[in-house]
Amino acid sequence: MIFWIIVLVVVGGIAWIRLAPSDPSVWNVDPMVSADQDLAGGVRRRLDGGRDMFEALDRTILATPRTELLAGSVDEGRITYVTRSQWMAFPDYTTVQQNEDQVEIYARARFGQSDMGVNKARVEGWLEQIGAQPES
Repeated sequence: MIFWIIVLVVVGGIAWIRLAPSDPSVWNVDPMVSADQDLAGGVRRRLDGGRDMFEALDRTILATPRTELLAGSVDEGRITYVTRSQWMAFPDYTTVQQNEDQVEIYARARFGQSDMGVNKARVEGWLEQIGAQPES
């Protein structure tokens, strides 16, 4: 009996991770990037570049497997994307915002205390693809 309770809890947890709604008012928020930061559950980056950089980043992110637009647009100046892990479909949220001649990126995990560097690697991969370097 205890075995089936454990199985039910695990299956319920996996279902919640995969099916939990993503509220744009919670996730599509100002990235508040004051400096480049590596966080336990994500990463913040600031880049020099204006709308061209923002548009290039948008195209690159949308081409990423298992990534979809949650809210926003280039014209609005802020976009939030959801990228899900391949096996467990854990959602990670990335908000990109154009702030005058800078582009701010805030990528973070929704569940757990640490993302094990996944968001940092993903963001650095995007920046490499568009030939951008974070502000130093």
